[in-house]
Amino acid sequence: MPKVVTFGELMLRLSPPGYLRFVQTDSFSATFGGSEANVAVTLAQFGLDVSFITKLPSHEIGQLAVNSMRRYGVDTSHILRDGSRIGVFYLEKGASQRGSKVIYDRENSAIALAKADEFNWEEIFMDAEWFHFSGISPALGDNMANLCRIACKKANSLGIPISCDLNYRKKLWTREQAHKVMTELMEYVDVCIANEEDAEDVFGIKPKHGLASAGVIDKESYQEVARMLVDRFGLKLAAITLRRSFSATHNQWSSILYNGKEFIHSKSYDIHLVDRVGGGDSFSGALLYGILEKFELSKALDFATAASCLQQTIEGDFNLISFDEVLSLVEGNTFGRVNR
Repeated sequence: MPKVVTFGELMLRLSPPGYLRFVQTDSFSATFGGSEANVAVTLAQFGLDVSFITKLPSHEIGQLAVNSMRRYGVDTSHILRDGSRIGVFYLEKGASQRGSKVIYDRENSAIALAKADEFNWEEIFMDAEWFHFSGISPALGDNMANLCRIACKKANSLGIPISCDLNYRKKLWTREQAHKVMTELMEYVDVCIANEEDAEDVFGIKPKHGLASAGVIDKESYQEVARMLVDRFGLKLAAITLRRSFSATHNQWSSILYNGKEFIHSKSYDIHLVDRVGGGDSFSGALLYGILEKFELSKALDFATAASCLQQTIEGDFNLISFDEVLSLVEGNTFGRVNR
């Protein structure tokens, strides 16, 4: 069974019930999430051996965060326990023409202040066959950018393939900062995953036609974006998720994969969203699953797109969809009928 290592921040997510706004609510539901943690849960749900690496406080909320990963079969044995706080994000779910809103409270979290010598990467990567991180982690500050660089160098020296979801977050750093740091890290990356805006935000690579923010997706233009990513950084694969937003609760979801020779397009799905946060992470996790299980690339892409489609129909960041449910959708069961 392939072993995967993911590295990043696990955060406490606080959300008003239903579609209440922040200024309306008098209570918050508490769950956990974070890009690389979400990928780890996806892989564990599909039966792979996956280890999530982070640093969390040793108090009870830190333990609750660790438990949130353990309950879904993720190895937490290398999580460091120290520091005073866990990162928090507040999520207000949008509806119709009102978009969702995220407020971060993650400055000086335990992982953001972690030191380079705290992680034994030789031990962490023992028997590992893949390493995954995202652009959110180095955006947390110089410490985390350095830690990502150290981890990538060690994985590379051990011959471990590396994937990165660009995941640009404008509330964490500027485009100039992202360009500088991510360009250095891409030296080590084999598989790059991005949404329809990430490549432009981080590397200035943009489609000739189509504007995602205006709800226009031109797939041929995004083929060119994928090609430029592969050519610029010598990647083995570049994958781009394409979200056409008719409203905050009605999206069209598809993806493109390029291997340096051919472009592969996924099936397209109309989604009436329940919770879109974590959708891209479930795509990343399911794509890595397909690659590690040696699916044909077209099957891996369809599997990843279907998994992430389904994830956006459940509450929370984590992908709690089974392999059989994904396979059923890939095979054409799109009607959502009661399964008796």
